Amino acid sequence: MPTEEELFAAVDTLLAGEPHLPAPAERARLRETAGITQARLAQVLQTTAQTVKNWESGRAEPRPPRRQAYQRLLDGWAQQFPPATAPEDTPSEAPGDTPTAIATAPADALTDGAAEAAAAEAAAGAGTATSGPIPAPATAPTAPAPPPAPPAAAPRPVRDAAPAPSPAPPPAAPRFEHGPLAVIDAETGAVQAYCVDGLVLDVPAKSLPALVDWALTQARLGQARLHPHGRDADPLLVLTPSALRRYGLPTALTDDERRAGRLPDSHRTVRQLARADWKLTRRGLGPWARIYRPADGARRHCVQLCIPAWNALDAREWDDRDTPRLPSMHPADLARYLGTYARRVMTPRGTAAVTGLELMTALHPPTRPHKDPATGEFTRAFNDDALTAVHEAVECEVPDEHPLLKGRFARHHLRTPAEMLMEEPYDWCRPLTDEECMRSHLVAIDVNMSFAAAANGLTVGLGGPTHRTGTVPFDPALPGSWLVDLSHVDLSRVRVAGRTVDAGRLPSPFTPRGERPTGPAWYATPTVAYAVELGFEVAPVEAYVRTRNGRYLDAWYKRLRDAYVATMADLGVTTGMGGAEFLRAMALSRHADAAPVLLAGAIKATAKGGIGKLRQRSRGQVPHYEPWPALARETWRPDIRAAVLANQRVGLHRKLMKTAAAADLYPVAIGTDAVVYPSPGPSPLDVLPHTPEGRPVPGTFRLGVSPGMVKHQGTRTVLWAEEQFERQGGVFNIANHVKTGPAAGEGE
Repeated sequence: MPTEEELFAAVDTLLAGEPHLPAPAERARLRETAGITQARLAQVLQTTAQTVKNWESGRAEPRPPRRQAYQRLLDGWAQQFPPATAPEDTPSEAPGDTPTAIATAPADALTDGAAEAAAAEAAAGAGTATSGPIPAPATAPTAPAPPPAPPAAAPRPVRDAAPAPSPAPPPAAPRFEHGPLAVIDAETGAVQAYCVDGLVLDVPAKSLPALVDWALTQARLGQARLHPHGRDADPLLVLTPSALRRYGLPTALTDDERRAGRLPDSHRTVRQLARADWKLTRRGLGPWARIYRPADGARRHCVQLCIPAWNALDAREWDDRDTPRLPSMHPADLARYLGTYARRVMTPRGTAAVTGLELMTALHPPTRPHKDPATGEFTRAFNDDALTAVHEAVECEVPDEHPLLKGRFARHHLRTPAEMLMEEPYDWCRPLTDEECMRSHLVAIDVNMSFAAAANGLTVGLGGPTHRTGTVPFDPALPGSWLVDLSHVDLSRVRVAGRTVDAGRLPSPFTPRGERPTGPAWYATPTVAYAVELGFEVAPVEAYVRTRNGRYLDAWYKRLRDAYVATMADLGVTTGMGGAEFLRAMALSRHADAAPVLLAGAIKATAKGGIGKLRQRSRGQVPHYEPWPALARETWRPDIRAAVLANQRVGLHRKLMKTAAAADLYPVAIGTDAVVYPSPGPSPLDVLPHTPEGRPVPGTFRLGVSPGMVKHQGTRTVLWAEEQFERQGGVFNIANHVKTGPAAGEGE
């Protein structure tokens, strides 16, 4: 039993509590009086300007250790800039205060009746919203009602005086006031929804159908459309293991359920949804389930579930494979992680690859409303800049299991480059020369978001193929596939910046393995255009081109680029940094908060996976040579994937050529977008060429955070490489193994 002194000490500690932060309006006043911008304050506290804005609007509260630093700063400013009058009617907000979700404006901005109505609406709707520290939401005590004011004397009328303006009504709460998603957790006993910006809602739902109804009618979750002709994102509910138990769902799938990717239709919860007139899509109740009712006019009734315990957030895309962090992540941190991803990219729709593909459609929706001038009725019309139909497949562009190839080749036949479009990234390695063996290190550099960068500015086909045969003049403006012989292209005759490079130490730009072509082969437009750029004549004998085309992926690239750059800025790595400063910042980012580190990886996986989904192959859903579901999508476009990969490979070769011409420097291995150079030192600064002024040579590799620039992937010794060559033989690509550590980077 505790002693009386111990209990008194505990009570005194509770009474003392934590220092109270000033009211949000006072925080903003102090900062503005000090002449400090939100961006500058965010830089000092190592957070984002949006977070500071949320602190000053009352939508979120700082959490340790930033809370203590913010408190110290505000106390200092309060001594320097005291208010003109004591803010008696704006009491400080205590850590346990829990303003209702609707009351985001200062109290004096609402009339008494409006404030009461807002509080009643919040209490009856979204439940108690907590913007205080997480994870200890508390219920705000009900303040006693103030005594009624004595009636004031009626003012005497004034002749010709303008009528007194009526008080403006409070602004209506936005539809998606609480953000794009919520993490549902029941670890504390009560069911709570952790939203973005530190907001916590009490969830009154007792069953999964009631939870879905709550998300659509009361939670104010969702995300506005990314294009005027698109559609708003449905609310996303992320269910933790405790929430799964609360709503009668298993915390792990059985082997049969895992193979099926869903719970059986006989499961109690699935039948419960059916009785409540909720429907499931064909994927059923699985890791990324969609629960809906038929649309009511233009209004959708759909909620998406994300269940991490069922491997919805694959560690290869959303987590760190070596040291997984998601299983132990607090619901508030998980909401911040996924919520930031949703705001910068889009609300997740499935895997990162699925989301990458959905982002293309969200930015370029296939249809738009069109008003018939004769009848005045609206119908659907197709957008010219979108993928709007499933077109006939081209034999050379499809994978081996495609129905188009049924009966076309003998069993186990391996198609040749003259029969199949083989546009893939580099997988190339060569032995070191005697001179290169005299250097001490091998330094690997990695291109940031190389596939996304290759998609930028690329013209791709939007319509169906046009088949051309005979003498086909090459047109670099027409995306498509070309059957042409490039075996005559001799890189030893190519001069770059007035110098001839050693073609024997460079891979061919026309094949993924780096060998010189031996005859006619199918190539995408960027590959053939590069041969013309090098000064060689080309004579295609057959082609499948797309006459309706456009820069479909530009908006997709810009969205992902901005998301990646903003996330790296959260880690302290910004654009405009010099080489040495950039390397130091990247080294420090290894020890940063988990959420932005994982977010950067998820954005890269979205870019890479989205391009891969354009040619999604059969995963055993159907027998060989039978259609699989992906073939029914307008976005199943293997020709676009081939164009992006071709542009990535020839773009990399272009930089290899300029680097060789500038510094007589040649790679020894390339793995996708990682390039390995022999170096006299362990740093990229020891090997990458620079001008006498210390700037990177134009056209060569440049250290930086933007897509297309490079970072340090890792360093190994030349002795290590020689040992690996002896042990592994000629099939070993050292580019896949030159890594300093997990945080040094990895191929995209």
